[in-house]
Amino acid sequence: QVQLVESGGGLVQAGGSLRLSCASSGSTFSSYAMGWFRQAPTKEREFVAAISWSGSRTYYADSVKGRFTISRDNAQKTVYLQMNSLKPEDTAVYSCAAGPNHISDSVVRRATSYNYWGQGTQVTVSS
Repeated sequence: QVQLVESGGGLVQAGGSLRLSCASSGSTFSSYAMGWFRQAPTKEREFVAAISWSGSRTYYADSVKGRFTISRDNAQKTVYLQMNSLKPEDTAVYSCAAGPNHISDSVVRRATSYNYWGQGTQVTVSS
């Protein structure tokens, strides 16, 4: 079993930055990719970014490409999401997930590919 705990969310003005962290415990993640998803009020969950555990491959939604960066610290078993140039439309609950062994562009973008989820952290961007 894997436990995932997100942190780093909060309130920020448009144009500002936040860094989200996702700390893992309970199991080895060596074979798993990690992803970030978000869900805004009245909207369905959407893919944000993903990374292979080795960090050799990263994937981004078009809406965040060039603004967000996903990274990881294997020693700390922690995945990060650096969010720059934040926009009001980035407001959402952000959740990290662990799952796919089979990594590809299509697989990592699907929420159903992931087996474990954190509780989420709120990001609010004011205009």
